[in-house]
Amino acid sequence: MTDTAHKPLLATVLGQQQERPPIWIMRQAGRYLPEYRETRARSKGFLDLCYSPDLAVEVSLQPLRRFALDAAIMFSDILVIPDALGQSVRFEVGEGPVLEPITPEGLGKLRPERVLDHLAPVLETLRRLRAALPPEKTLIGFCGSPWTVATYMIGGRGSTDQAAARLFALQHPQAFDKLIDILVQVSIDYLVAQFAAGADVVQLFESWALNLDEVAFAHQVIGPNKRIIEGVRARVPHAPIIGFPRGAAGNIAAYVAATGVNAVGLDYATPLGFARNSLPHTVAVQGNLDPLRLVAGGAQMEDRARQIIAAFADRPHIFNLGHGIVPQTPIEHVARLVDLVKNG
Repeated sequence: MTDTAHKPLLATVLGQQQERPPIWIMRQAGRYLPEYRETRARSKGFLDLCYSPDLAVEVSLQPLRRFALDAAIMFSDILVIPDALGQSVRFEVGEGPVLEPITPEGLGKLRPERVLDHLAPVLETLRRLRAALPPEKTLIGFCGSPWTVATYMIGGRGSTDQAAARLFALQHPQAFDKLIDILVQVSIDYLVAQFAAGADVVQLFESWALNLDEVAFAHQVIGPNKRIIEGVRARVPHAPIIGFPRGAAGNIAAYVAATGVNAVGLDYATPLGFARNSLPHTVAVQGNLDPLRLVAGGAQMEDRARQIIAAFADRPHIFNLGHGIVPQTPIEHVARLVDLVKNG
């Protein structure tokens, strides 16, 4: 971790309000950029791109060459963790990630001891990014939170309701808790290594926090994220951490209070007034423009962006989307949004 004096986004995560909100965009290195698509075509596959420091550094820096963003986020994926554990993971064009679904009996085949060695190329990407970035740019590392990663490991792919993982947790609670324990520990080790490699801040992507009742949310989302944050800070004191519990809805205040995140990402369905009134002013908020408003662009996008900025004008706020940027997003709309946030 580094000094916050010239890093407005890192300072915001740590609770220091800025004159204007710093901005980065989830999935800012991605398919909406033609240079990303060209680089992606040079790799053998998506995971190969994640594990090639030369290419991963290049795509991480591409959006910063186009836009005056305040941070770079390392190019990787949340599913490098199950891949590193030894589970079969592949990415199919037009289908997304496909995993060999794990069973209670299959947990013994996972190899936590090999995770950091397997992820050495990702850590090398971080080291190179640290050296390449201007001093005012924050470097963001990340991993998937245990529940979200577990939904893929159990279900074998993404789903709209995470039914396979929800049933697994109910029908095989001991096996489920064992899987979460493994994911908590390897995530701690991975994030600590990311800080050592040069990350200023890390984000926990709890992308599938929706579809859980409050009891399951407490057990499967709040508990594991809290353990990760405590584990990281035991080894990296005061580590700056953003939590993004997408779909947390009415559970978001409990998530913030229990986990100890410095900043919380708001999905685009979170009402501004609810977030403003429910969350303590000591916690930075991040978000939360609907990615499709960015696709459509124009006056509606600008009006909504100004509403978001005004809603959080009295507290530390990082401007972002409320989920990842989508491939069909026009580049000129991104340029206009960044200019609006930075210059009004």
